[in-house]
Amino acid sequence: MTAPVVNDDPFVDPGSPRHSVEGSTLIVGRTASLTLGTDSLIVLDEEFAQEKRWNCCGLLRNDSKTTQAIPFYNILWAALSHSGILIKYAHPPAKNAVRVATIDYPVEKPQHPHTIAWIKALLDRAYGESQRRKRIKVLINPFGGKGKAQKWYLRDIEPIFAAARCEIHVQKTLYRSHAVEIAEKLDVDAFDVVAACSGDGLPHEVFNGLGRKPDARRALRKIAVVQLPCGTGNAMSWNLNGTDSPSLAALAIVKGIRTPFDLTSITQGDQRTLSFLSQSLGIVAEADLATEHLRWLGSARFTYGIAIRLLGKTVYPCDLAIKIELATKSEVRQHYWHAIHERPLPEQHRESQSSMSTDGSQHEEGLPSLQHGTINDKLPKDWTLIPYDKLGNFYSGNMAFMAADTNFFPAALPNDGYMDLVTVDGDISRLAAVKSLSAVNAGAKFFDMPHVKYCKISGYRIVPKNQKDGYISIDGERMPFQPFQAEVHRGLGTVLSNTGHFYEAPGVVPRGTESA
Repeated sequence: MTAPVVNDDPFVDPGSPRHSVEGSTLIVGRTASLTLGTDSLIVLDEEFAQEKRWNCCGLLRNDSKTTQAIPFYNILWAALSHSGILIKYAHPPAKNAVRVATIDYPVEKPQHPHTIAWIKALLDRAYGESQRRKRIKVLINPFGGKGKAQKWYLRDIEPIFAAARCEIHVQKTLYRSHAVEIAEKLDVDAFDVVAACSGDGLPHEVFNGLGRKPDARRALRKIAVVQLPCGTGNAMSWNLNGTDSPSLAALAIVKGIRTPFDLTSITQGDQRTLSFLSQSLGIVAEADLATEHLRWLGSARFTYGIAIRLLGKTVYPCDLAIKIELATKSEVRQHYWHAIHERPLPEQHRESQSSMSTDGSQHEEGLPSLQHGTINDKLPKDWTLIPYDKLGNFYSGNMAFMAADTNFFPAALPNDGYMDLVTVDGDISRLAAVKSLSAVNAGAKFFDMPHVKYCKISGYRIVPKNQKDGYISIDGERMPFQPFQAEVHRGLGTVLSNTGHFYEAPGVVPRGTESA
């Protein structure tokens, strides 16, 4: 006779009718059980209380706990062998790291059918929407992270991938743009993910390599490009994984959800380049590119470079033409608020984006055609031309974080079909400049500053003037100091994210509020 359901069982998920009390608990060994709780695997083992455990002073602890809770997010894999059940999970020995750990218990043969069903339920909860056993092409920049990328991969990343039963193929990049060549020749049917074990430079190369393929649109849709943070600039990981820890990022990729991702075409001269992160001219570009000799400072070199130029009231005259979509901060805030609450399924977004290309053609295989032409064509009639004689900073971004504590674009979304544009005059007061620098960390506070102009756009053209030379940065890479034009392509690329919907950055409205 089946035991009645007990409603006050602490191990039952009251919000999930799929798992009964009987089905959610697996009895293992003589003194232990494994239970699928609300958001964790609950390990109950009377022998835990009998183990001798020592504290940091070398004294024996009086620890009588008999349970251990392992979040489903941390479960990497589970399997049944002839000897019993084996579960591998990511254990956090410190706040900013995880290491592979194992629990195993004997299971009697008559229990095997129930155990198989229980393991399936565990993995369903552990992975949710995320694809299991991803096929990952890992590209390691041996010069990344001050030459430590290879070490970090072997110590922090590979064990996580292996424990999650991912299929891994590792290749080192040997020279600049090598990742472009690798991605261009990649068999996209053999992999699900290309993981750049590097800073932000390698993801830029991978997107552009996939963009060179004859079936570029399919390749960019099929392959999720991710970052394993092993460089001085790890903006991609901060936005999508919420961390610059290699091991935590590896776990995030194992559990990552496929997310459609906007890419931007940059035309300059006769060249077309894909940008995934940002484009800048002025203070930000110079602060990044002119401080290469200070890489030993890590991300602090970026803050230092901005501070020096803000306080110096440096200006960068140019002509700027913009295709404005959301002109006011109020419109931008409302758009962001609506987007994060609507939360359409990634599959629905992908279907709507892939069913028809930008120019209406259903079967075009290459990159989308440019709706607004190139830098060499006439300026589109519906673009707003703004002469900027005192521009201090031009910054267009597709992600929120540009560095660990630099939330320049708090209203940015992965797949809204817009670029977020920030412009600041170069002759603002030094007090306003100092306040701007400190407010960038807060995101929304920077957004609300009256001297910070923030809008959402779908294209722009920028023409530097009255300067023979200067700095233009595309995804942190230096470009020739010449006019260029940009046009965004909604959902052209693919990444993995924790939510499948927005970035791991504070937005312009609190996510828990009820009204804008």
